[in-house]
Amino acid sequence: MQREEDAAMEPAPGPQEKYQLITRNLQEVLGEDKLMAILKERELKIYWGTATTGKPHVAYFVPMSKIADFLKAGCEVTILFADLHAYLDNMKAPWELLDLRTRYYENVIKAMLESIGVPLEKLKFVRGTDYQLSKEYTLDVYRLSSMVTQHDVKKAGAEVVKQVEHPLLSGLLYPGLQALDEEYLKVDAQFGGVDQRKIFTFAEKYLPSLGYAKRVHLMNPMVPGLTGSKMSSSEEDSKIDLLDRKEDVKKKLKKAFCEPGNVENNGVLSFIKHVLFPLKSEFVILREEKWGGNKTYTTYEALEKDFAEQVVHPGDLKNSVEVALNKLLDPIREKFNSSELKKLANAAYPNPPKAKPAEKGTKNSEPEDVIPSRLDIRVGKVISVEKHPDADSLYVEKIDVGEPEPRTVVSGLVQFVPKEQLQDRLVVLLCNLKPQKMRGVESQGMVLCASSVGEPRQVEPLDPPAGCCAGERVYVEGYEGGEPDDELKPKKKVFEKLQADFRISEDCVAQWKQKNFLTKLGRVSCKSLKGGSIS
Repeated sequence: MQREEDAAMEPAPGPQEKYQLITRNLQEVLGEDKLMAILKERELKIYWGTATTGKPHVAYFVPMSKIADFLKAGCEVTILFADLHAYLDNMKAPWELLDLRTRYYENVIKAMLESIGVPLEKLKFVRGTDYQLSKEYTLDVYRLSSMVTQHDVKKAGAEVVKQVEHPLLSGLLYPGLQALDEEYLKVDAQFGGVDQRKIFTFAEKYLPSLGYAKRVHLMNPMVPGLTGSKMSSSEEDSKIDLLDRKEDVKKKLKKAFCEPGNVENNGVLSFIKHVLFPLKSEFVILREEKWGGNKTYTTYEALEKDFAEQVVHPGDLKNSVEVALNKLLDPIREKFNSSELKKLANAAYPNPPKAKPAEKGTKNSEPEDVIPSRLDIRVGKVISVEKHPDADSLYVEKIDVGEPEPRTVVSGLVQFVPKEQLQDRLVVLLCNLKPQKMRGVESQGMVLCASSVGEPRQVEPLDPPAGCCAGERVYVEGYEGGEPDDELKPKKKVFEKLQADFRISEDCVAQWKQKNFLTKLGRVSCKSLKGGSIS
């Protein structure tokens, strides 16, 4: 009883303390003055929405830990299961699976919140279809569509809605619906990842045109996945599923990108910063006595500093995260061990039917899409360069592409690029060509280069943006979401067909059909070969 009285006597946090809790670890806040003004008058009403598409993974703990912060700051929090959005986004959730996936999300998100100690009774849970099919909401969709240009809505959804060559009209509705949700959920603020920024600014521009208030927008940074790029439901190796077995967690963490001393694009460190520290206010590095024994960190900055100075070894960091992560996952695994939830998981995410092998002598009647996302192009770092023992025009390079071992690559660059200019530089590597022997040495990729048109021929390796890490994915603008082939079949000539439209622009940017080659840090370019080809 005394403990309850003491808790009741604790002073409630003031507006400044609430502001600090609400905004800590965020990348950006749009509407800071309005946020502070609301906090001085009353509690903030905020919502976080998630489209019920692929299975939630451990990166979802990042918004969950912020929801815990919002509740500590006294906010009234709504969680929206955006089922209609999931269907509209290029049918990522088929209509017949929509209810099942939404039920799966409801159960798994609640299990995550319980595992980090968030009281569910303080939260409001809403499905999009609870109000998005109403007469009033539908009329507002029509009103908004009469004001918005196609250009603005495509721009707004560029980072979130799946980009394809021939987009469906449904994907163009997505940003408008997300803007209207702010009004129909009666909130002051919306919370999401920084990839939602264009939708947030779209909402700020157009809601006042309908007579509705402009809201505050709070944005989390995009936390790198285990491969160093964005953690994605569609990239199996980049994420840990919430129901993965302990041995799978160990295996995926073992393969995770975690270069000694490198704190950039380090998914393991980012998980500690954005999930484990906010939840526990400390992190323990577990290690044997001969390596210094266990060490407790009470600030993330101290841990990052020790990792950067290589006081903390990547192996110890991964092992410690594995232990902490399994403590979070155990209650979720236990909850989903029930026959009812196992059945729900299997029904919501059925295994895809196995394709029947084509009969001999018959050809598939549907032509395959030859699109850039089928190419596995990555940033590579050249670790070593040697002349080929049996060919004067060839180099044999060892190139780090974010895998446990560097790849051996044979390149015909001897007469174009001095050896010292290749050593330790970043390059762009095509990784899913079928390995082939070149004068007795197996080459496991191709360094993509710009070539001049005409004589004398000049060749320059393509340059990723400064600051990229080995293993980071390179993609063509508008084709970020596709999955590359495991291996390109030589007979189908996928690379050759795509390469016919590879060009260097007048400002030296690598392009396919005038769409830029990109990493998450910017454009891929070459030094000087304007108008050249790429091979």
